[in-house]
Order: sequence, then structure tokens, then C-alpha cells
Amino acid sequence: MNNENLQYLADNVKYMGFGEKSKADIEKNINSGKPDFQLHLKTEINNKPFETTLNFRKSDTSDLYFFNSYHASLNKGSDEKVEQTFYLNKGKGVTAKEAFNLLDGRAVHKELIPKEGQPYNAWIQLDTSVTNKDHNYEVKQFHENYGYNLKEAVSKFAIKELNDPEKEKLLLQSLQKGNLQSVTIEKDGNTIKMFIAADPQYKKVNLYDASLKPVVRESLEQYQSTKQLVNNSVKQDTENDKKKEAKQDSKVMKQKTEKKIDSLLP
Repeated sequence: MNNENLQYLADNVKYMGFGEKSKADIEKNINSGKPDFQLHLKTEINNKPFETTLNFRKSDTSDLYFFNSYHASLNKGSDEKVEQTFYLNKGKGVTAKEAFNLLDGRAVHKELIPKEGQPYNAWIQLDTSVTNKDHNYEVKQFHENYGYNLKEAVSKFAIKELNDPEKEKLLLQSLQKGNLQSVTIEKDGNTIKMFIAADPQYKKVNLYDASLKPVVRESLEQYQSTKQLVNNSVKQDTENDKKKEAKQDSKVMKQKTEKKIDSLLP
């Protein structure tokens, strides 16, 4: 057995977020000489059962084994189960926690490495309404030129953590991993525990109450920052001014038309 290969696989599994307890099982399977083998792991995240099957395969040209992909399934309750196979490229890819977040409906910011070409950064999200020929959900991508500014979206709310640069950094990093992140909202001199998640498709963040229930659009304003409320007011005034101008222009055009018609009458 190639001990370096064993250690590489154990480290890779650990780096991808599957823990450190699989080394003995990997060693046992390698010693058996199988052309391929699988490891089945079960855990629970946020009270939701999460299962993964890690796929290993022996090289066709050497005795080395590689961790090529894993299948993940999440039981979201009410008999709703979502599954996806995630592929690794040179030992890198979507981590276990990121897979959970994707299957739970959130987006993840990743450096993507195509088989050909330069790596690039993008937000990815599963489209559970569309599956491909491999029975996987289609993956939506939102590139940097899509125009989503996470920091700007977060700053629209009166989040206490934004007052501390280090806490702000950790908050943004957590959201980029697709986490449903707890935050403290400051409102009327009081603090309220809430949760937020990135929503790159609509260039915003989603807000949830302490019970993880989504805050409806009509109620969002009460949690917004003073700066955002001022911006909303300015925006509304601008829109009202435009409506007034449009109405005035319409009135002027009507008057001109009426005058023109009158001049043509005998």
C-alpha cells in the first residue's frame, strides 16, 4: 500500500469537511485492492438528517486511489428529500457544509476551476426545478459581473456586527459559504436576534426571525438601517417627482394637441 496516497486521501476527506475518522476505513479498502469503493457517512445539521456517500476510484495506470466525487442527500422534513452529486477537481470542490447549504436552498460563493481555462469566482445555487441527464439539479451561476454586492446588501439592515470590522469580515465570510447566519438587529434602542442569508439572484439578503421564519417584504423596512431608510425616502421622493413631471408633460402635450386641433377647425 502507498502510505503517501493513504495520507493524501485522509487529508483530502478532512479538508472537504467529512471529519477525521475515515482513515482506517480508507486504509482497509485500499488494502483490499478494489478498483473502487465507497464510504457512507451520516450526520445531522440544524436538526436535519444529512447523508453522504464518498466515491473513491483506483487509477487505471497506477496503484493510486482518488477521491473523485460524493453524493449528498438532505432530509428537509415533511417527506422532502433533495439529493445531488458533487464532483471534485484535483481534490477541490464543494465542501460538505457547502453541499448542505446548497441542498437547503441557499447560494455559495466559490472559486470554480474549469477543466480548461482560468479559475474564476462566482455564486452558485441549485435550481431544484430542473434536472440534467445525470439526474442532478442544474447549477445556476452568478458571476462577478452580475453585479451582486454582498456587503452593500447586508449594510441595508441595522446589523450590530457591522460596527466591528472583524465581526463584519466573519459575517460576510460565513454568508459566502452559504450559511444561515445569526445577527443582532438594533431597533428602537433594543437588540433583536435574527438570521440572514445571501440571495445573489435577486441582489439582496434574506432576513429571518428568531424562529427562522422568513420576514415578508412588507415588514423589512422596520429592520433597515437609518441610511437605508433615508435612501428609500429619497428614492420615493425622486419617483414621485418623476411621476409629477410625467403628468405635467402629459398635460402640456394634451394642451398643445388641443390647440393644434382648434387651429385646424373652420
